[in-house]
Amino acid sequence: MVVLREGMCPGLDEDLIRNLRAADIKTVEDLVSSDTEELAQKCSVSYKALSAIRRVLLAQHTAFPVSGADLYEELLSSTAILSTGNPSLDKLLDSGLYTGEITELSGGPGSGKSQVCFGVAVHISYQLKQGVVYIDTTGGLTAGRLLQMLQTETSNTEEQMEALQRIRIFRLFDVFSLLECLHRLRSSGLHQASGGGVSVKAVIVDSVSAVISPLLGGKHNEGMSLMIQVAGVLKTMAKDFNVAALVTNHVTRGGRGELQPGLGVSWSHIPRTRILLERIEASAVSRSGLRSATLVKSSRQPCHIREEFDLQWWSRSKEAPSAKRKLDETDS
Repeated sequence: MVVLREGMCPGLDEDLIRNLRAADIKTVEDLVSSDTEELAQKCSVSYKALSAIRRVLLAQHTAFPVSGADLYEELLSSTAILSTGNPSLDKLLDSGLYTGEITELSGGPGSGKSQVCFGVAVHISYQLKQGVVYIDTTGGLTAGRLLQMLQTETSNTEEQMEALQRIRIFRLFDVFSLLECLHRLRSSGLHQASGGGVSVKAVIVDSVSAVISPLLGGKHNEGMSLMIQVAGVLKTMAKDFNVAALVTNHVTRGGRGELQPGLGVSWSHIPRTRILLERIEASAVSRSGLRSATLVKSSRQPCHIREEFDLQWWSRSKEAPSAKRKLDETDS
């Protein structure tokens, strides 16, 4: 609810605010839902003046309907699809990561969540020439690993350094630092995170559960509140700045022993797309880098589609066919 303040609109001065509060009218909702004629008499103000104030406040604070056609046009003009660099994951994601949305990778230890995030960051930075914000909450990211991946993309040292400069890394190990960082990035319009004159197109948080799950449970609701705050800032940032948000999450066991993403029901409504990563046990003829990816939640594809992929894909020799997809030029 929005509290009435002096200067919110013409005519809403200090004296009127005082009289409205005396009549138990403290918020915009209180004012617009009250009987205007009766309130005008209580506050010793003309009915015409109070009606004008009411109309202005309604215009400022009421959500106006938008047609489906307008929403579709906005979607076409603002949404870009960023390839992950891996054809199997792109197929599961209906072509890649969508800007304006949160995509989640969940999995147990060794499932490859961080390796996928490394590969996605390198691909977006080098192949798509776009900026990436990488928030590392586990200490697992090293510049050496990113450079190793880039060296399989190009042998040109200058190109490798340029790509590394487009990846801005923040190391944070508690939820308060994460919130402060996200608010700072949002208030700056992501400008402080953009490097080399390019715009940021992806924000990666690896892992969101590492800083939130220790605070959940028990008698206090602080952890839940902080989780919702993180979710709100991420969703707002993704939408307002047209970036793709990629987060990682741990897994828990369901009632029947099945693996499921962690952080509970409240968090499950936050990501638009959720993928569960699992390790495929290596045999004498298979490689240890094989993983399965199952689509747990999606608004575009049927759930429970499963793809297998190799974590070494991002480190393969580029003599193999490239899975590069072009970012829409209007969003470059």
